[in-house]
Amino acid sequence: MWDLPYYYHRIPRRDGIESSSTEIWPLAVYTLLVILLVIAMLVVSWLLGQRRREDATNDPFESGIVSVGSSQVRISVEFYLVAIFFVIFDLEAVFIFAWAVAFFELGWKGYISMLIFIGVLGLALIYAWRIGGLDWGNKVRVGLDRAKKEDNKMRKQNIEMESK
Repeated sequence: MWDLPYYYHRIPRRDGIESSSTEIWPLAVYTLLVILLVIAMLVVSWLLGQRRREDATNDPFESGIVSVGSSQVRISVEFYLVAIFFVIFDLEAVFIFAWAVAFFELGWKGYISMLIFIGVLGLALIYAWRIGGLDWGNKVRVGLDRAKKEDNKMRKQNIEMESK
């Protein structure tokens, strides 16, 4: 049915019995070593770390410039939207690069699946553009006046109910 690449086939063992190449023990040993390394780094940093608190310990300090003002600055939501769109569409570039590397091995099936993938990406970009996710500048909130009137009406009703 499908021709698997050479590295997916079973690997013969020395004793003549075939074994699956996906044995779990190397992964378990690697995971254990990573956990031990993390624990060792935490213990060493705790042992060698600073024990006293100075006044300037928690002050932000960047590139030799002492910061002025509050660090709690309100940032427009457009910056977050641009960051999210960048992450989404940049991740897709990684998939396209991986497809380009394996282009000749994948054949027409890979080509057609990548065309579908890029088509879905294009539709997502058009959708983000149509709903205004890519627009910068002043936004007009539709229905704001009507919402304020309904809110005032609800407040009056609540005041009347509380006074009874």
